[in-house]
Amino acid sequence: MVNRRVFYLSIQVVCNAILIGGVAKALVFLIDFITNLAFYGRFSLAPASPAGNQLGILVIAVPIIGALAVGLMARFGTRAIGGHGIPEAMEKIILADSRIPPAITLLKPLSAAISIGTGGPFGAEGPIIATGAAFGSLTGQWIHISSSERKIVLAAGACAGMAAIFGSPLAAVLLAVELLLFEFSPRSIIPVALACVTGAGMHFLLFGTRPVFAMPDIPTPSTNALAIYVLLGAFIGVVAAFVSRSVYWIEDQFEKLPIHWMWWPALGAVAIGSIGYFAPHTMGVGYDNIQRLLTGITPLAIVAALCFLKYLSWSISLGSGTSGGTLAPLFTIGGALGCLLGAAVLHYFPRCGIDIATAALIGMAAMFAGASRAWLTSIVFALETTGQIHGLLPLLGACVAAYFVSFFLMKGSIMTEKIQRRGVKTPDAYEPDILQGVEVRQLVVPLSEEQPPVHFVYASDDAGLAAETMGRHNTDSLAVKDDKDGEKLIGLITARGLLTFYSNRRRKERHYQSPAGTRRIMAQGRRLLRTINHE
Repeated sequence: MVNRRVFYLSIQVVCNAILIGGVAKALVFLIDFITNLAFYGRFSLAPASPAGNQLGILVIAVPIIGALAVGLMARFGTRAIGGHGIPEAMEKIILADSRIPPAITLLKPLSAAISIGTGGPFGAEGPIIATGAAFGSLTGQWIHISSSERKIVLAAGACAGMAAIFGSPLAAVLLAVELLLFEFSPRSIIPVALACVTGAGMHFLLFGTRPVFAMPDIPTPSTNALAIYVLLGAFIGVVAAFVSRSVYWIEDQFEKLPIHWMWWPALGAVAIGSIGYFAPHTMGVGYDNIQRLLTGITPLAIVAALCFLKYLSWSISLGSGTSGGTLAPLFTIGGALGCLLGAAVLHYFPRCGIDIATAALIGMAAMFAGASRAWLTSIVFALETTGQIHGLLPLLGACVAAYFVSFFLMKGSIMTEKIQRRGVKTPDAYEPDILQGVEVRQLVVPLSEEQPPVHFVYASDDAGLAAETMGRHNTDSLAVKDDKDGEKLIGLITARGLLTFYSNRRRKERHYQSPAGTRRIMAQGRRLLRTINHE
């Protein structure tokens, strides 16, 4: 329901988004400063990548030192600074009334900047999403709002952070719907959308208006090419499931180590440094790697390194519990895999009509769609950050295929597996409330001769309000009053009636009926199969 409180929340989240946009820019500056200091020994805020360092074998020590600092911050600050960012926000929404400890607002971006600046193979978006969520939760605890409103402020802060980093407001709104809000209603979407627009405005002000991953124009796909892109998306969905499972398998192995968890990030950093010694492009934020992949002309040796070695470095370090994110690494791994698959298809079928740059684009989006199951976010994100409208159909086909395949290969997603292991149920579908779709008058039963209940609802109210009223007053029946004549009782609504209606409606939704002709064909098919088997 849209009312005055939605207006107040909208003002709050817009103010938050302005501050979060500033925090996003400060985080990027801090990552660049630490990268310059750690790999080049200079004090500078200029953009820098670990890829050009001249440290030789000493490069292995840099990520380890950074990971030790992160481990100490987690040990003496809060362990919640580790992990992806989005799963932790989801857990707080479900279990803790959207209350995030204030310490995370400061420690998460600081620990992430140290981790990424010293070579951690993560993007800046995960930490800023977590920081935005923490800041939104913090302001939601300062002002007098309900837990459901605090959830909206938390989600708005998180997604404003994503929009501030990438300049992708619509993708950020969809991220809120698919991974944080667990609902789609005007009272939640309006504040979140305004926060995301504000975050994107801050991106354009502080980072520029050019698409983050600007790429050459891609051709309109032919029918044959579109079919191949869909098949590539399905295959990448299989890989995405493997990637998600492997991250948590590695995390399980760290859990078995006979040493304190504070030291785990340092052990994971050994893999970062060792791999970075041979493939320095795997270290750091890696947005330039995504940009390079989307050109479609990157040498296959570099593409293969970004696909396999980036995966090893990222999965081991993330599994160790360090502070990092999942979006940019998944885009890099998926984009590189899309390049490799596209090159292989073109090698064997040179006239198939596919484009390497398009294959990289669908690879990065399909990988995230399969791993996170946020397929709408993946499609729109790829479109907003590249500006390639001709990529819409290939992205739609590939991401839906990856999303479809992932349901057969894993129960949860890379975002939900961690909290599901702790016994937290996460929704995987957004369905209308059955009780809100029926009026009380449709469930009225006659009044008995006994004294009618004290508490009442009106005939035009929805059954969901009746259920809420029963719970609030701890009663199993309510009087029903006429809308026009508020003193006239027209009957009762009971808890038994609500439960019966709900059960019947759910049973109808799951009941399958086949036309008589279809049943006859199925029966003949079964007889034919039995005959073949006997023969």
